[in-house]
Amino acid sequence: MLKQRPEKNPIQALVDAILNVAPREETTRISMGGISYQQAVDISPQRRVDLAIKIIIQSTIGLAYNGLKPIDELIAEELILASRNDVNSKAIRKRDELERIAYAAR
Repeated sequence: MLKQRPEKNPIQALVDAILNVAPREETTRISMGGISYQQAVDISPQRRVDLAIKIIIQSTIGLAYNGLKPIDELIAEELILASRNDVNSKAIRKRDELERIAYAAR
Protein backbone atom coordinates (compact mmCIF):
# COMPACT_ATOMS: atom_id res chain seq x y z
CA MET A 1 0.00 0.00 0.00
CA LEU A 2 2.86 2.40 0.68
CA LYS A 3 4.28 1.71 -2.79
CA GLN A 4 1.10 2.97 -4.40
CA ARG A 5 1.42 6.37 -2.72
CA PRO A 6 4.07 8.47 -4.49
CA GLU A 7 4.94 10.70 -1.52
CA LYS A 8 8.07 8.91 -0.24
CA ASN A 9 10.19 5.85 -0.50
CA PRO A 10 8.31 3.19 1.57
CA ILE A 11 11.36 2.27 3.62
CA GLN A 12 12.06 5.93 4.39
CA ALA A 13 8.43 6.40 5.44
CA LEU A 14 8.74 3.45 7.85
CA VAL A 15 12.00 4.77 9.33
CA ASP A 16 10.58 8.29 9.72
CA ALA A 17 7.43 6.91 11.37
CA ILE A 18 9.46 4.91 13.90
CA LEU A 19 11.68 7.91 14.67
CA ASN A 20 8.68 10.21 15.15
CA VAL A 21 6.67 7.79 17.30
CA ALA A 22 9.54 6.74 19.60
CA PRO A 23 9.11 8.38 23.03
CA ARG A 24 12.14 9.97 24.68
CA GLU A 25 11.09 9.49 28.31
CA GLU A 26 8.83 7.17 30.26
CA THR A 27 7.98 6.56 33.89
CA THR A 28 9.01 3.76 36.17
CA ARG A 29 7.65 2.81 39.57
CA ILE A 30 10.03 3.34 42.48
CA SER A 31 9.17 1.95 45.91
CA MET A 32 10.84 3.22 49.07
CA GLY A 33 9.65 2.29 52.54
CA GLY A 34 6.27 1.05 51.40
CA ILE A 35 5.57 4.19 49.35
CA SER A 36 5.59 3.91 45.56
CA TYR A 37 5.85 6.80 43.18
CA GLN A 38 6.45 7.36 39.49
CA GLN A 39 9.85 8.63 38.34
CA ALA A 40 10.67 9.86 34.83
CA VAL A 41 13.61 8.08 33.16
CA ASP A 42 15.29 8.28 29.78
CA ILE A 43 14.70 5.40 27.38
CA SER A 44 17.49 3.40 25.77
CA PRO A 45 17.66 3.52 21.94
CA GLN A 46 16.60 -0.12 21.46
CA ARG A 47 13.61 0.28 23.79
CA ARG A 48 12.60 3.43 21.90
CA VAL A 49 12.44 1.45 18.65
CA ASP A 50 10.57 -1.42 20.32
CA LEU A 51 8.04 0.94 21.92
CA ALA A 52 7.53 2.81 18.63
CA ILE A 53 6.71 -0.39 16.74
CA LYS A 54 4.42 -1.52 19.55
CA ILE A 55 2.57 1.81 19.61
CA ILE A 56 2.10 1.83 15.82
CA ILE A 57 0.73 -1.72 15.78
CA GLN A 58 -1.57 -1.19 18.78
CA SER A 59 -3.01 2.00 17.34
CA THR A 60 -3.65 0.33 13.99
CA ILE A 61 -5.33 -2.69 15.57
CA GLY A 62 -7.50 -0.32 17.60
CA LEU A 63 -8.66 1.38 14.41
CA ALA A 64 -9.28 -1.92 12.60
CA TYR A 65 -11.34 -3.52 15.36
CA ASN A 66 -14.73 -2.31 14.16
CA GLY A 67 -13.61 -0.50 11.01
CA LEU A 68 -14.55 -1.02 7.43
CA LYS A 69 -11.04 -0.69 6.01
CA PRO A 70 -8.64 -3.63 5.78
CA ILE A 71 -5.69 -3.71 8.16
CA ASP A 72 -3.04 -3.23 5.47
CA GLU A 73 -4.64 0.01 4.36
CA LEU A 74 -4.88 1.23 7.96
CA ILE A 75 -1.22 0.40 8.61
CA ALA A 76 -0.20 2.33 5.48
CA GLU A 77 -2.25 5.36 6.54
CA GLU A 78 -0.90 5.26 10.09
CA LEU A 79 2.70 5.01 8.84
CA ILE A 80 2.22 7.94 6.48
CA LEU A 81 0.64 10.11 9.18
CA ALA A 82 3.33 9.14 11.69
CA SER A 83 6.13 9.81 9.19
CA ARG A 84 4.73 13.33 8.70
CA ASN A 85 4.48 13.78 12.50
CA ASP A 86 0.79 14.57 12.01
CA VAL A 87 -1.36 15.04 15.12
CA ASN A 88 -4.16 13.02 13.47
CA SER A 89 -2.02 9.90 13.93
CA LYS A 90 -3.15 7.82 16.88
CA ALA A 91 0.45 6.69 17.47
CA ILE A 92 1.71 10.29 17.69
CA ARG A 93 -1.02 11.12 20.20
CA LYS A 94 -0.01 8.08 22.30
CA ARG A 95 3.66 9.19 22.24
CA ASP A 96 2.65 12.68 23.34
CA GLU A 97 0.60 11.21 26.18
CA LEU A 98 3.53 9.06 27.40
CA GLU A 99 5.90 12.04 27.31
CA ARG A 100 3.37 14.28 29.08
CA ILE A 101 3.04 11.72 31.90
CA ALA A 102 6.84 11.48 32.19
CA TYR A 103 7.16 15.27 32.27
CA ALA A 104 4.63 15.46 35.11
CA ALA A 105 6.55 12.79 37.08
CA ARG A 106 9.80 14.76 37.19
